[in-house]
Amino acid sequence: MTNFTRKSLLPALLLASLPLAPSAQAHFQEILPSTDIVAESGDRTVRLDLLFTHPFEGGPVMEMGPPVQFGVLADGKKTDLRAALAKKPVEGKTGYEASYQIKAPGDYVFYVEPAPYWEAAEKKYIVHHSKVVVDFGLGEGWDKLVGLPVEIEPLVRPYGLWTGNQFRGIVRKNGKPVPFAEIEVEWVNDGSVKAPADPFVTQVIKADASGQFSYTMPRAGWWGFAALTEGDKPIKGPDGKPAKVEVGGLIWVKAVDMK
Repeated sequence: MTNFTRKSLLPALLLASLPLAPSAQAHFQEILPSTDIVAESGDRTVRLDLLFTHPFEGGPVMEMGPPVQFGVLADGKKTDLRAALAKKPVEGKTGYEASYQIKAPGDYVFYVEPAPYWEAAEKKYIVHHSKVVVDFGLGEGWDKLVGLPVEIEPLVRPYGLWTGNQFRGIVRKNGKPVPFAEIEVEWVNDGSVKAPADPFVTQVIKADASGQFSYTMPRAGWWGFAALTEGDKPIKGPDGKPAKVEVGGLIWVKAVDMK
């Protein structure tokens, strides 16, 4: 389990089912670790939860097929971790969980490429390449790229951040910056915040001409940054016709309150 508690948000879920509420329909592929900074003493096991959902609203959860990729980049090497995945039912849908034992100092970039998800309402597939960085006593390697088709390169170390710190990154597609890319931002709601209107659920920002963006995180907890692009190739839809593909690059960042 991750170190936050999900609570049912019935009002938000009801709103999500109503028409004309596009901002309430943002999809985020979560890959959330039990900690983003592993203590030098004690348990060095990192537990990861993978869920395709709407973070701010606490659901609904979407079905995940077996991930195409799931692994970790550390010390310049990628390790396939798909064998460590176990199905984890949530709200009657399939999510996944895994554990990883940290053995040496370094920054560990965990990543997932989920199976394409068919979004019937928009008649397109969604593939969100997501990653999160976990540090163990070194502070180096957090900016290394996995090599995902769409990926956010962090310009700010994505851990050890206080609430109110600014996160910055570059949106890259096939390694190249994406000018004016659109980035959706959501906070993993623990049930303590109710959005006064739909636009507050999913924040929307745009990168500049060099693909760079920034966002100041106003509350403690996990924040998801989803850079969305259109796929280069269609995928055959359920009706046998070519369908568009939304290809996203996500990174998860945690903010912590000063106490």
